[in-house]
Amino acid sequence: MLINSPVDEVKRREAALKIIKSTVRKEGRDKLYDLTGLAGGFFLMKSDVGLLETYAGPAVFEDAIQTVGKIHMGGEKILPLNRTSSGILAAVLALVKRGDEIVHYLPKKPAHPSIPRSAELVGATYREFDDINDFEVGEKTALAFITGSTMDHEIIDKKDFLKAVEISKSRNVPVFVDDASGARLRTVIYKQPRAMDMGADLAITSTDKLMDGPRGGLMAGKADIINLVKSKANQFGLEAQPPMVAGMVRALENFTPEKILEAFSKKHEVFTALNRDIKAVRETPTGVMISADDLKAEVAPETPFSARDLSCTFAMLLLRKQNIITIPAVGMPGASPAIRLDLASNDANRVGENFVVEAFKESFSQFKCIVDDETACRAVLYS
Repeated sequence: MLINSPVDEVKRREAALKIIKSTVRKEGRDKLYDLTGLAGGFFLMKSDVGLLETYAGPAVFEDAIQTVGKIHMGGEKILPLNRTSSGILAAVLALVKRGDEIVHYLPKKPAHPSIPRSAELVGATYREFDDINDFEVGEKTALAFITGSTMDHEIIDKKDFLKAVEISKSRNVPVFVDDASGARLRTVIYKQPRAMDMGADLAITSTDKLMDGPRGGLMAGKADIINLVKSKANQFGLEAQPPMVAGMVRALENFTPEKILEAFSKKHEVFTALNRDIKAVRETPTGVMISADDLKAEVAPETPFSARDLSCTFAMLLLRKQNIITIPAVGMPGASPAIRLDLASNDANRVGENFVVEAFKESFSQFKCIVDDETACRAVLYS
């Protein structure tokens, strides 16, 4: 095994950030290609800068976020948080107690790790389902999660979404929708309603996923529940600070669906070009991806290295050789190991599809040459 613990994942991420820093310093930001779909941004107006203070900021920007947040997410009240994971934790702290149960329906397992980890933290049991016919709530169920779009962009079926809400509401169990990227993928590409309009009590999205905002969480919900969650967020320092809230406001004001729709229209061309040589490639709503398991099955099914080992090594090779950033290189511990090229990324639009295809193919060939060499793989991952 090349990656044995979350500590190893931190070391891998630190190595990736050093490479990124070196590239920016030596060649400039234009020679770096972030294809994660999570690049986000922090675009402020000049008039915003003087308000990024402890008290003046909340007085101005938290009022503004209510207006633009409700347009994007629906609901009665909006709560900005420093990460989506922070919002999930705050909600669990507010609504679940030791001995309770959390249930979770998602279109494909596994869930984002922040949900089961939050359940464990409060001493709740946790069950997840990816077959709506198996989904159930029990007498001890205190909170039901629904995932709108998984970490690998598997999109929930609208009928299954509504059925999970119906089952939960039949026992008066509040519904929290993890709509990190789904708040845009579901609504823009698949024309589904906003989560709050489908019966959710809470919903949260990531303000850097497929939009140009800072890495933060934007929660919408019923006012009484949001107030409970906000209390916990403030107690544990999970709330977004004024600069982040200002960045969220400007990102929401500037959000348009065109980049997402354009990526949806051109993804098949990239898929076809890559799939001729790399059969493990498949399409996502806004690009292409290779799952860790499919990568291992195609390249080295007999290797003692895990699928995550191989995926992270390939991702780090893409970064080292092509300056292409993907999630398995820079992601936090527990992030999906799938290598995803998101064509809605600003950098994908800047360099074009041909560059993405050729760079990916070249690194894939290099990866196949080292896949059985532990020393070489460790050097790519950690040096």
